[in-house]
Amino acid sequence: MQNMIIPPTWNLPEVLRARLGQSTYGRQRALIEEGHLLLVLHRPPGPDDARRDGVLFWRPPGGEWQFSRGGPGPGGLKRQLQTYAELEAKLVADYEAADSTTALFSLIETLTPLVRSARNQHAALQAAREAFKGDALLVELRDQAYEIERNLDLLLEDARNALNYRTARDGEEQARLGREALRASHRLNVVAALTLPLTAVTSVFGMNVAHGLPLSGPVIFWSVFGAGLGLGVLMKAWVLAREPAAPLSAGKPPVSA
Repeated sequence: MQNMIIPPTWNLPEVLRARLGQSTYGRQRALIEEGHLLLVLHRPPGPDDARRDGVLFWRPPGGEWQFSRGGPGPGGLKRQLQTYAELEAKLVADYEAADSTTALFSLIETLTPLVRSARNQHAALQAAREAFKGDALLVELRDQAYEIERNLDLLLEDARNALNYRTARDGEEQARLGREALRASHRLNVVAALTLPLTAVTSVFGMNVAHGLPLSGPVIFWSVFGAGLGLGVLMKAWVLAREPAAPLSAGKPPVSA
């Protein structure tokens, strides 16, 4: 059965053809048989790509590179790495412009498969370089692939650190706002405890019931006011009272016999 991903004009050894799938590229790698080199590389993946878009580069024993998508092989190899380099530059700009945790998370989603692909691409070119040490193009491309992998890896680490920092900073801000709300609520409880008894007493005595107190002297008024205020002070003290601290042994595991 004819392999659907190898150009029909390529005169590859059968053992090399057999190492490729019929319609899928598989992982990035360098296949070497009988002096032939077949590089299986991937185009830059997106965060939601289920399958990888692969490309093939063939170097026969004569040393003339071929590209599975047409055109000169050396130019195709350089464009392959240039695509990663251009995407790296764009993602660096996205990182510098990221102003929210959502933007950073989206950047990490994009970088994660891209870093993995760049790492595997560098490994494939390194394997090809070790097998064909006299090929100057492979040396140049291997070094460029290493720089791309390193820069993308550092960018991913920076994005993760920035996301962790912003998450921790937002958590501290939420904790600070929570403490301020707790203090405000505590002050409100103190004020309510101080005034609630007096409000309750004055409400009772303010009812339209014939009890004769309006005809009494000011002593009755001040007595009621003092009693309500005293109850308020007692309630305030109860609100501010601290619970007794737990004994030091509380929460410790029992001592084994």
